[in-house]
Amino acid sequence: MNRTAPRRARVRAPELIGKGGWLNTGGTQYSLADLRGRIVVLDFWTFCCINCLHVLDELRELEEKHRDTVVIIGVHSPKFVHEAEHGAVEDAVERYGVEHPVLDDPELATWKQYAVRAWPTLVVIDPEGYVVAQHAGEGHAHAIERLVEELEAEHEAKGTLRRGDGPYVAPEPVATDLRFPGKALLLPSGNFLVSDTTRHQLVELGPDAESVVRRIGSGARGFTDGPGESASFSEPQGLALLADGGVVVADTVNHALRRLDLDSGEVTTLAGTGRQWWQGSPASGPAREVDLSSPWDVAVFDGRVWIAMAGVHQLWAYDPAAGTVGVAAGTTNEGLVDGPAGEAWFAQPSGLAVSADGERLWLADSETSALRWVDRTGEVRTAVGTGLFDFGHRDGAAEQALLQHPLGVTALPDGSVAVSDTYNQALRRFDPATGVVTTLATDLREPSDAVVVGGDVVVVESARHRLTRLRLPEDSVRVDAVAHRTQRAATEVAPGKLRLDVVFQAPAGQKLDTRYGPSTRLLVSSTPAELLLGGEGAGTDLSRVVELNPAVTEGVLHVSAMAASCDDDPANEYPACHVHQQDWGVPVVLAEGGAERLPLVLAGMDEG
Repeated sequence: MNRTAPRRARVRAPELIGKGGWLNTGGTQYSLADLRGRIVVLDFWTFCCINCLHVLDELRELEEKHRDTVVIIGVHSPKFVHEAEHGAVEDAVERYGVEHPVLDDPELATWKQYAVRAWPTLVVIDPEGYVVAQHAGEGHAHAIERLVEELEAEHEAKGTLRRGDGPYVAPEPVATDLRFPGKALLLPSGNFLVSDTTRHQLVELGPDAESVVRRIGSGARGFTDGPGESASFSEPQGLALLADGGVVVADTVNHALRRLDLDSGEVTTLAGTGRQWWQGSPASGPAREVDLSSPWDVAVFDGRVWIAMAGVHQLWAYDPAAGTVGVAAGTTNEGLVDGPAGEAWFAQPSGLAVSADGERLWLADSETSALRWVDRTGEVRTAVGTGLFDFGHRDGAAEQALLQHPLGVTALPDGSVAVSDTYNQALRRFDPATGVVTTLATDLREPSDAVVVGGDVVVVESARHRLTRLRLPEDSVRVDAVAHRTQRAATEVAPGKLRLDVVFQAPAGQKLDTRYGPSTRLLVSSTPAELLLGGEGAGTDLSRVVELNPAVTEGVLHVSAMAASCDDDPANEYPACHVHQQDWGVPVVLAEGGAERLPLVLAGMDEG
């Protein structure tokens, strides 16, 4: 629905409050009054969320170009229990190179004040302290930049714009050999190759997993092929050995697969263009011509390099012989749905490993806190995990066991699987023979991967900036079971018919792109499925009436929306076009007298 609501409704911005305090300010605590005269962009994010990480990267150019007029404030609003820990937020700010102030809001106080419903959400506040725009999801940087330029001109003329240095204070650098390493690979030499994510390098360590043998990559964020000392990466993650003796690297923020020649140190690009894949882009073809989206891990399975494509909730595969890449499993819908590869749903797959017998590809599906697998027939199955909102640390039978945002999975020689249970700070084990989950080790710091070396397992302790060697224990560690659900205020809605309105206002100077058919897409589902008696499924209208089952008292509405807009200039034969997209998971409680309309802002201002 293309709303014509005025862009600049005079809504005073609520104050910024958060019990965790401020980061990247040198200890200074800020209020909105301190920022008066500047254009403020609030970025509501949480560090588990791949879409939030995409927005961090989208905002970098805006941040640099308008540094003297714009202040970006990250409002960290946790989904998982671990993300509410202040130290974990500090780590995430450094890990992802956040170069603006961050308000740590563990109790979602500011989130509630601004009536935010989704990660990520961007809110623009003008120099006089009024909210002038709200955007949910990705793809809005161009619209915000245009709005910033308008606000600069308007408030320069009014005398209400204040230029100068912003409140960002860079933290002191810390000297460690690794900095937030992501994944590790045991090389044929007995050495280890590690993706040193925050420093944009690969590091080869000796057999002791400590001594630095060499570094590959300049250490500066970039996308350059060439010799090891000058090539560049951007937050690399997954690593896998190729049949030709090289190593394939998931170069996550470059949206690319790279190849490292172990002998020469030469780096080349295998797949990806450096651009992020969007709905409507080709999903298969010559590997160097197809866009990818945040490849997080790689594994060689059934003759192809499988890719955990975290950014679009899919598995892709690269064929080295044919030089092609394309979707192997998943629909881009976020969730936990098993079945044939083309119908399965994933949620930010982040770790891959081939089973000891070579018959299964195991995957850590991080946002559903799940351990899943794909077999050689293309069937997708779940071993542990129930969905997007349930997580915890509980051992026992797989159907009731709980994980918390795992990022890594490792096949063990006996046919069982070790899971790097990242937000539980633990290494877990699932045995397919018994269907039981146990805990192998605790007190790790954000473990993100592990490799087996003889009778040992070497764990990537990302937040301790090191590899840690453990003996594979025969007995499990006893832990107190805990279970959690994502804590967000539920919306009271009336049973029966509910109108869903996704509010989208094309940015100034743009219009909906209808040259090739409908430019909008809406997908609706629910947890539990019985919550919806009607209205689920896909369509092209951003407004829809759904029917809620009065026999189901609460649940979650899953809404996915996309809109494409292009420059509105008839004289321009090749207008610039942009895709805006967002997924919402809206907790609802059915109650008589509840709301009969649910507005969700994709872009614009909603006046309800």
